[in-house]
Amino acid sequence: MSAFFIPRRLPDLSWNQWLICAIAATGFAFDTYELLMLPLIVKPALLELGGIRPGTPEFTLWFGLLFYIPALAGGLFGLLGGYLTDCFGRKKVLTISILLYAFAAFVAGFSISLPMLLVLRCLVFIGVSVEFVAAVAWLAEIFPGQQREGILGITQIFSSLGGVMVAIANGIVTAWSTNSPAPLLLGFHLPALQLPAIATPPVLDLFGAIANPHAHWRYTLMSGLIPAIPLLMVRPFLPESPLWMEKRKMGQLRRPSITELFSQSLRKTTIIVTLMFMLSYAAFYGAIAQVTQIIPGLPEVKADVAVALQKQLPDSKRDEFNGRWRAEGKTESETSQLISAEERRIASAVEQARAAQIMKAPEFGGLLGRFALAALAIIVVSRRRLLRMFLLPGLAVMPLTFAWAGVTSFSWLECGIFLAGFLTVGQFSFWGNYLPQAFPLHLRGTGESFAANIGGRMIGTSFAALTQWIAYWLPGNVSNATRIAYAAAGIAFSCYLLNIVCSFWLPEPGVRDLSK
Repeated sequence: MSAFFIPRRLPDLSWNQWLICAIAATGFAFDTYELLMLPLIVKPALLELGGIRPGTPEFTLWFGLLFYIPALAGGLFGLLGGYLTDCFGRKKVLTISILLYAFAAFVAGFSISLPMLLVLRCLVFIGVSVEFVAAVAWLAEIFPGQQREGILGITQIFSSLGGVMVAIANGIVTAWSTNSPAPLLLGFHLPALQLPAIATPPVLDLFGAIANPHAHWRYTLMSGLIPAIPLLMVRPFLPESPLWMEKRKMGQLRRPSITELFSQSLRKTTIIVTLMFMLSYAAFYGAIAQVTQIIPGLPEVKADVAVALQKQLPDSKRDEFNGRWRAEGKTESETSQLISAEERRIASAVEQARAAQIMKAPEFGGLLGRFALAALAIIVVSRRRLLRMFLLPGLAVMPLTFAWAGVTSFSWLECGIFLAGFLTVGQFSFWGNYLPQAFPLHLRGTGESFAANIGGRMIGTSFAALTQWIAYWLPGNVSNATRIAYAAAGIAFSCYLLNIVCSFWLPEPGVRDLSK
């Protein structure tokens, strides 16, 4: 029977075990929630904090910095976190990591400059990178045998719910920032509400002030505080990993070493798993995470923007603005710039609403993909074959989604991105189940962290910037959104193809005693 067996019914759990599962599921959900904030808020944040418009070299630079520098920090400090997880215990590091990313996300909502936002996103990424490794090792060592595989599979499903949650939350705060009804799902709406203005404490006014106290992207960032609340309440009831504690009390816990990951017995596993984890993340961040930058070029979105401009900025209002600004002594050039800024504000709100709508599709697709992987794992014994069932269809789905639907139709892109999420996010659950069995107990946190943080978070996430750079240098007289769509298609196809090739060397872990 496969080591990835997932039971047909949820096993009987004690109250404490349910609590463990709830905290782990919350952590997994908000890992994704925190990471997927950036594609939703990066454009309006750059416009407000730096006055930087898409398609410019400055936008490409800062877009890359906000994606890659936090990923670099997450990879390096995440590796340290994995090492500390092996040294000081799973629960302690798990708790600190969740509190770190929750409070850093909240404070990021008060950002008054791009460097401040960048530093706080680095702290968020560090917390997320450490939390994933600590949580997977913690769950794998608390629950035995087949129960462990079921718990790992079920709790990781909440990672996709995190993506759905942030898309819904962003849609709600976007509407409530303008005192409008907020969209939920299936046509349901929440009543209109005006969120309170965001302002820095007076003592910090010396460093700058918040330009738009009702900016929707700020509310989205601040919502990342949510997971810290239940964690602070239940932390005293959470146990440490019994396997880790037993080894430590008996003095049999060997000191972890990064160099041991490249010993003769582990070298192949470390290199292949790290490379493949990187490619899975690269496909997501290099393609799926670019969708919010692609949709402004689609016909339906352009039509929505035109309607909004006609409604909110008709010729009569333009004339009124021109007259007022001329009376204030502004030049024709300055007046034109102010009108353009008002147009961008209106267009940004429309595009943001469409972005919140479409970003639900890959997360629902990913949620279904995680369920599908769990079901297929029951009957597919080979880990290589199981992973290829997600990789092979992607060779067609990914380029069609981005190179064709991404420049043709919002509706077709929404369908394609659903399938792309199914195939790509489904792979993340595969790695969550595979990694605990790939490394011995004293190296479990370190090994998982190297593959997930160095391979996935640090290198894989940097493909978000690579797509932007490729798009900027692509030849042809097309819009920036179209360039990004074509670049994303090339990145996604390449990542899927290389992952298929690498799968021929992926070790089959079999059934492993996690106490060794």
